[in-house]
Amino acid sequence: MATQDTALRKRQQIANANRMMFIWVAAVSVLVGFAIVASLFLLQKAWFNEKVLGEKSQTASTLTKNNEVINSLKDEVRVLNTNEALKSAMAEGETEPIQVVLDALPSDVNSSAFGSSLQEKFLNDPALAIESLNVDPVAGVESQSDSNVQDASVVEGAEGNNQITFRFSVSTSANDASALKTLLQKLERSIRAIDLTTVTIETQGNRLMLAVEGRAFYEPAKTVELKDKLVKP
Repeated sequence: MATQDTALRKRQQIANANRMMFIWVAAVSVLVGFAIVASLFLLQKAWFNEKVLGEKSQTASTLTKNNEVINSLKDEVRVLNTNEALKSAMAEGETEPIQVVLDALPSDVNSSAFGSSLQEKFLNDPALAIESLNVDPVAGVESQSDSNVQDASVVEGAEGNNQITFRFSVSTSANDASALKTLLQKLERSIRAIDLTTVTIETQGNRLMLAVEGRAFYEPAKTVELKDKLVKP
């Protein structure tokens, strides 16, 4: 009987020991799991903070560089405002010579306005007869419908590299060839950047015919602004 009691107690002790071991193993597993999750969270947090610091550092660097060049930019503008050639080319109503530079490269495409300018400021000589005048809308920027007109500053890869192509032909009396020379000189002295790619002069009866193909340029406006950037973990 005593032998059976001893065997029973041993089995109970073994069962208790196994139960306690299981409890300890389960507890340690839970603690290890929490430790792993906490470690991953802390690593992710540290990586995110490093990413935020990197973006802040890049922004600070950009602002520092901008502040370093602003004074030299102001000096260059002041020098341009003392340029006699720019002063002599100022249009009526302009107060600073630097405006002449901006007029030379307008920010808007507006090919129809350029065509009107050609006709009114260059081809309005009474000695000239306009035979034809064509200004091509800029593909991808302009269209015949106002609803389809796009901002030139956001159109990437627009054909023509920010240029407007045009062509015109005028005629004058064979005895008044100086009118054609004057027209070409006016185009050469134009404030607006104009490049003549083809110039042809031929005689048709008692008249001289001038055919011109060329291109004018524009520079889309640039916007400088500070924006909030969302940094995701």
